[in-house]
Amino acid sequence: MTRLLRNVLLFLLLLFALLWLLAKYLGWQPAPREPVTASCRSQAAALVPGQPLKVMTWNIQYLAGKRYVFWHDQARGADTRPSAQDLAFNLDEVTRVIRAEQPDVVLLQEVDKGAKATDQQDQLALLRERLADLYPCAAQAYDWKADFVPDRHILGSVGRTLATLSRYPIGKAERLQLPNAADNTFTRLLEGQPALLVSYLPMGDSGRLAVLNTRLSAYRPGSDLQRRQVEHVAKVLDRLESQGTPWIIGGDFNLLPLGQHRRLPAAQRNAYSADSDLHLLWDKYPMIPDNAEASGAERSAWLTHFPNDPGIAAPDRTLDYLLHSPRLQRLDAKVLQQDALQISDHLPVSARLVLPAR
Repeated sequence: MTRLLRNVLLFLLLLFALLWLLAKYLGWQPAPREPVTASCRSQAAALVPGQPLKVMTWNIQYLAGKRYVFWHDQARGADTRPSAQDLAFNLDEVTRVIRAEQPDVVLLQEVDKGAKATDQQDQLALLRERLADLYPCAAQAYDWKADFVPDRHILGSVGRTLATLSRYPIGKAERLQLPNAADNTFTRLLEGQPALLVSYLPMGDSGRLAVLNTRLSAYRPGSDLQRRQVEHVAKVLDRLESQGTPWIIGGDFNLLPLGQHRRLPAAQRNAYSADSDLHLLWDKYPMIPDNAEASGAERSAWLTHFPNDPGIAAPDRTLDYLLHSPRLQRLDAKVLQQDALQISDHLPVSARLVLPAR
């Protein structure tokens, strides 16, 4: 064996050992089911059976705003992080929209905590400081966490979470792991690990409402990952339903409603399956917006995604939804478009529902 070959083999061996150590000691390995600390800073009255409840879901895109095309966006831009000024501005903007809408429960996705790209901010803590009078209670769970990600666009820590704010007490919360692509120790550094953040809100003398918050993986041609995730979500909802526990789920599902795929420009269609796996949920449970709204004559009012892409001038697809147990009754719902277009690449979905009487 020549000296050059030995040196190459030694280098590769050292590189492999380094990557293994990074993955082992810096990678995150969550359990399938983990308790989550629910924090309540002050006393709050419990839910009452039969009362109306206003819920909003919003992917806030880690407070980055709309002035960037990031490396991970579908348009594959050159931007790697937002400026400190934009983070501060969009923190104020998210606060403003939530205060104006005043939902009882807020489900937020892509909320950073300890990420290099957002200056190690604890974004939920920053929001709670500004919304303390409205939401005494909160729960949070990671769906991507690593001390160091060896991707040239990151080269540092990642911390991305699901966060739930509540006007009402959260008696218990837990993180449920969803199927994911992080199937070995190294890819755990490079891949998010989607999850369900489940918060249980006491209701009446002995009942409770389950509030679920999620963000599913993006579509990958040839992969069944999205289907497996939706199947897992459906099993969780089915179990709650069979137990008689009323529930609401909201989030960024990364899936189109019926009829929208063919309306997208041809260049955009490869990012989504032509046959949405979301049907595994809408076939059984009420969805907001429903397919008639999201693909009907007034569909523009129900678009929730405004991609970071210079070639797209306005929201053009629906990816964010609220679904609920049939035991809850929908009063009204909307997508907040007019005053939220420049805050995130997603728009908030808000709905008022009536809880079951008992």
